[in-house]
Amino acid sequence: MMLRTGTLLLAAWLPAAAVWADEVTPPAAAASATAAASAPEDEVDEPAVNPRDPYESLNRKVFEFNDKLDANVLKPVAETYQKVVPSMVRSGVSNVLGNLGDVWSAVNQLLQGKVGNAGEMTFRVLTNTVFGIGGLMDPATELGMERRSEDFGQTLGRWGVPSGPYVVLPLLGSSTARDTAATPVDMYASLDTQLTSGTSATLGVSVLKVVNTRANLLGASQLLDQIALDRYSFIRDAYLARRRNQVYDGNPPDDDDTP
Repeated sequence: MMLRTGTLLLAAWLPAAAVWADEVTPPAAAASATAAASAPEDEVDEPAVNPRDPYESLNRKVFEFNDKLDANVLKPVAETYQKVVPSMVRSGVSNVLGNLGDVWSAVNQLLQGKVGNAGEMTFRVLTNTVFGIGGLMDPATELGMERRSEDFGQTLGRWGVPSGPYVVLPLLGSSTARDTAATPVDMYASLDTQLTSGTSATLGVSVLKVVNTRANLLGASQLLDQIALDRYSFIRDAYLARRRNQVYDGNPPDDDDTP
């Protein structure tokens, strides 16, 4: 998935651009370029390291691995799931998984001191469980109870733990040092994990979550392929901005050094 469209465009564009540059570059500019090319290697400026992404070289390699895995496995499976499974069933699966996730969100709201939000999320879970037939339907949203998803990474951020550098995890994708430390807690504490722990359903539920999530993102990934030349940078910047926005509930401070 990574840079496939952009790579093809660049491959076709670069040779033509080189010819065009030779034809229109003024002599002075050409001489300057020649001098720069012949300058000693130690005088050539190295690319500046992004302070938010000091491990970019390694991250890009993991990103490429994840991209190939997605293109060859996850995306085809998700497309098949979307074609074969009726929309009503897929909607029910998303609702049930979302309802289970709301329980952990309510806990994190409480850990962050948002007692009102925690109460509303708890009432949302009860409403969907009782009146939504175990969460298959989502009457809570129709009643105005908005889903406010929270995870332990956001909780750590509210507690003042800095985000740390951006990292790309194998299989899991975009993260930060703080979110990486919080991921095992989120995985262990999620209600679907607790309900299926020690049973043969554990693997099945995990696979279903991944496939369902990827199916829900098919449209977004296709749009991203069309608009982003450097998908790595686009996804990194979008992820960091979104996480910061989530930690501060949509109102982050102006200080760039805050988590």
